Order: sequence, then structure tokens, then C-alpha cells
Amino acid sequence: MGFRLPGIANAKKSLTRSVSTSKSIDIPKGYFAVYIGESQKKRFVIPISYLNHPLFQDLLSQAEEEFGYDHPMGGITIPCSEHAFLDLTSRFSE
Repeated sequence: MGFRLPGIANAKKSLTRSVSTSKSIDIPKGYFAVYIGESQKKRFVIPISYLNHPLFQDLLSQAEEEFGYDHPMGGITIPCSEHAFLDLTSRFSE
């Protein structure tokens, strides 16, 4: 015995449509986008595992202080230089 819920099917179609038109389509599973930079923002796709690293959590705290939870770029915006971000994330793989 099954139930038919046409409203859910329509909602799934519209969600798929809205996701496929966004930038999130080029982010692989297990990763997320962040925007780095002080004046001009550059997009980086990084592993979710970075969220567990204490140094990255410090960056997130800085982002929260500066931007709160309003990130106009659509992804998390982190207020640091690209060079500092690359230097920090290179330490994660050591």
C-alpha cells in the first residue's frame, strides 16, 4: 500500500531546478565554498573536514564578528588575505 503526494513531487522538481541554476552545482560532496579576501573576494572550495580544525574555527569566529550570519556572496565570507588563508590551510595537511 502506498500514498501519492503530488505536492511533494512538485516541490522536489522545483528544488532540483533551483539548485541546478545556482553555483552550488560545481561543489563536490564533502566540500563547501568560502570567499576569501579583504576587498576583492576569491572563491575557494574546501573540504568539510576543515570545520573541525581549531585554526579554521578561529577564522569562522572572525567571520562571525565581522559579518554575523549575513554572507552576501552566498557562501561563508572570511575576512583575511588570500595569502594568509593559503598559509593556514597548508598546515592542515601536515
